Amino acid sequence: MNKLSTILKALDAIAPLSLAEPWDNVGLIAGDPGARVSRAIACIDYTPAVAREAREQRCELVLAYHPPLFDGVKKITADGPSSLVFDAIARGVAIYSPHTALDIADGGTNDMLADALALQDRRPLKLISGATQQYKLVTFVPESAIEAVSTALFDAGAGHIGKYSSCGFRSEGTATFFGSAETRPAVGQSQTLEKVPEIRVETLVPIEQVAAVLAALKHSHPYEEPAFDLLQLAAPPRSVGMGRIGTLPGDVTADMLINRLKRELGIDHVLAAGDTSKLVRRAAVCAGSCGKLLDDVLAAKADLYLTGEMRHHDAIKAARCGLTVVCTLHSNSERAVLKRLAQRLRDETTLEVLLSQADQDPFRVA
Repeated sequence: MNKLSTILKALDAIAPLSLAEPWDNVGLIAGDPGARVSRAIACIDYTPAVAREAREQRCELVLAYHPPLFDGVKKITADGPSSLVFDAIARGVAIYSPHTALDIADGGTNDMLADALALQDRRPLKLISGATQQYKLVTFVPESAIEAVSTALFDAGAGHIGKYSSCGFRSEGTATFFGSAETRPAVGQSQTLEKVPEIRVETLVPIEQVAAVLAALKHSHPYEEPAFDLLQLAAPPRSVGMGRIGTLPGDVTADMLINRLKRELGIDHVLAAGDTSKLVRRAAVCAGSCGKLLDDVLAAKADLYLTGEMRHHDAIKAARCGLTVVCTLHSNSERAVLKRLAQRLRDETTLEVLLSQADQDPFRVA
């Protein structure tokens, strides 16, 4: 029997939560990391039918691709929208969601779709980037106080880059200020426009040290009101991202790809917009609802775009631009990844992982 904390580490190795979109709610939704688990069930959506199935199969862990809680929750009750989560907590069942972390991860949802089309030379369709956990502090110090202020900032936790400390940059300039009658400036006089030589100091501050560094700045700076800028830094794009784009070997038409796709995903029908008889040299995929990436697909000069669902007017736009769009319905573009996820967990742990038989896309062909 595995500790849940061990399973969580294995899941994060498969689909690192740090890759997830910032709006997403991934990871452990409910449960005790110290609990023991021996059997899990994997599904796309944690519905009442899946909850019954998990109970009948005596599963202590539910791997729900879509998080059953998305937005902020103020109440978890037995008879409200969060009733399934309440029931799981009451029975000691843990719920974990990988969602967009699994989409972006190597070998995840989008690679599964790319494999279904046999895409070669693939790369992410749209690289992801995000905010770092660092800020840049910029302040302005008279020359006579530069060493005292710099030392105070570094002692408070600023100025670390890798294995280096006390990292900063200084440049000379001229400051101007006009103090009102109520001020007592450390340099010059009140009610007088002063022009003072100062040194611009720049340094990095970890997010958890911001309060301490700002307090050190105000304590060490000789001015009544030291001027400073605090800028959150953006991380450069990483080599991972949403969707995949690649090339297709040989002469293959959109119709041929659709037939292959239905076999690989185990579905009977898809929705198609645009010409399905044309040759496809370059194709893009993105699981779920990915109409927002349509412009990226067009810019990449793809011939075909495979996704779960797309808005009406986006499909018209795509067809007008000569792009063939294939939609499987939302969860049908994701469900096949559960088999991969289950097998990777079995390989990494002794956990028994079942695939839900009750989990289905809410839409069907009537």
